[in-house]
Amino acid sequence: MSSPLNPDIAFRAKALREELHRHNCRYYVLDDPEISDAEYDRLMQELVALEADYPELRRPDSPTQRIGAPPLETFETVERSVPMLSLDNAFSRNDVMKFHKRVHKEVMKFFGTDEKILYTAEPKMDGVAVELVYENGALTVASTRGDGYRGEVITANIRTIRSIPLILETIVEVASPSYLEVRGEVFMEIEKFKRLNAKRLQEGQPAFANPRNAAAGSLRQLDSRITAKRPLDIFVYGIGRMTGVSFESHGETLKQLQAWGLKINPHIRSQVSIEEVLTFHEKLEEMRHDLSYEIDGMVVKVDRTAFQQRLGSKARSPRWAVAWKFAATQETTILEDIEVQVGRTGTLTPVAHLKPISVGGVTVTRATLHNEDEIKRKDIRIGDTVLVQRAGDVIPDVVMVVASKRTGRERPFEMPRVCPVCREPVVRLEDESAIRCVNASCPAQVKAAIVHFASKGALDIDGLGEKLVAQLVDKGFIRSYADIFSLNKECLMGLERMGEKSADNLIRAIEKSKTIPLNRFIYALGIRHVGEAIASLLASHFGGIHAFLTSDETALSTIEGVGPVIAESIRAF
Repeated sequence: MSSPLNPDIAFRAKALREELHRHNCRYYVLDDPEISDAEYDRLMQELVALEADYPELRRPDSPTQRIGAPPLETFETVERSVPMLSLDNAFSRNDVMKFHKRVHKEVMKFFGTDEKILYTAEPKMDGVAVELVYENGALTVASTRGDGYRGEVITANIRTIRSIPLILETIVEVASPSYLEVRGEVFMEIEKFKRLNAKRLQEGQPAFANPRNAAAGSLRQLDSRITAKRPLDIFVYGIGRMTGVSFESHGETLKQLQAWGLKINPHIRSQVSIEEVLTFHEKLEEMRHDLSYEIDGMVVKVDRTAFQQRLGSKARSPRWAVAWKFAATQETTILEDIEVQVGRTGTLTPVAHLKPISVGGVTVTRATLHNEDEIKRKDIRIGDTVLVQRAGDVIPDVVMVVASKRTGRERPFEMPRVCPVCREPVVRLEDESAIRCVNASCPAQVKAAIVHFASKGALDIDGLGEKLVAQLVDKGFIRSYADIFSLNKECLMGLERMGEKSADNLIRAIEKSKTIPLNRFIYALGIRHVGEAIASLLASHFGGIHAFLTSDETALSTIEGVGPVIAESIRAF
């Protein structure tokens, strides 16, 4: 029988944990270290040695546990108590003023006051959104944003990020709540990203496209020991659910989160007027390239909590916040060809093949041309010199033709009158700009529909991606959603790049997908105009698949957020 632990040793380990947590907060959050790196390392090594000699002293929230845990086989998922919604976008001062007028109108309507509305303005980080759950002050669960309603559990990976406290500060004026959901953005500083890429190239590994991709890839490692080696950081920007305490404004909430040891962006402006918001956006756009991290705009939030609660949310976004994007980064290049793709709803989309060009640090080779009307309106021709932008710093788009550089060798483009895949005639309805293939058996539509059905927000069948679906459809193994559940190991083993282990994993993933929430099943069906947010509304309203499938257009139209266009689309399906 082992001898009891010496109380002095246990007390010393506890003191070391608390001291290291305090120094982590001062270094990573407050940017005000009290001790040298060498002294910090000495304290850490002392705690490491104590925990090695006395394993019973080791705790999940110990600073020594940031080195990573044994690899996982897969990521679990977690349902979110308060959805992590998207934000509506604004691209101009006029858009922001329209948002302000809507807010002012609603506040006047419900509060009957002409009180001046104040905002919080925050740099919009170009990172990866996460949620951190603290229970009784200790970090218990961390997850990705996912579809907003559920995310992947990445707790082990999040624990490796030194700027994220494993336990909240306790010596503060307002004690941390028993339960707290914190939302934040994980990112990688630009110089650290460059060093990471240089190291990867030296080791023969592919470079990451940009800091955001590097952060996302680092967080989705099944082996958190790999994540621990990546230079990740975080800024928190808000909360989900919080028990036992509340604050009158968003600015006060952020101030208290910082007091609890969470890292807040130092460039946030709280309790500012709409005029100050406009001025700050100009300043932020000027200074964006001087920051050590990437931002792609500014988030404007109504500051007062009571106003936020009254304004509420739409299906996919809050009514009290907007993301004001910076002007897109633009470059010129040559449009070498136009390819027409067929989507899961039969829409024919022209896609420009471009001479490779770096736009905002990302190499762009393709860009959407949207539809036939846009090509005609912009007079886009094959061989043209075109201005390309990453709209919102994300989606490549052809803005205009540089007509002065035409040589006379450019060729006009005409949209096809038959589907480029199945060769069936295409149609264009009077009230639509889209040209559609109406052949429901078109292989391109079938492939796209199956990929959507198996995607992360739908059935989430891990391993059933575009290339594998293409093989399965081409070989006749899949013609409909139901055929997925008839796949067996024998037919899978005959496919390219499909070994026995991969086949077993896919069969297990398909079996797991048979039990999913109703909202994900509705979304998986791929009904036009029914995204994840509308699918959640429908699932909440009907409660079961039979009630949904037997609903008529009248019943659908009574659901808030489901208008006549969506109702007709569901009925037609």
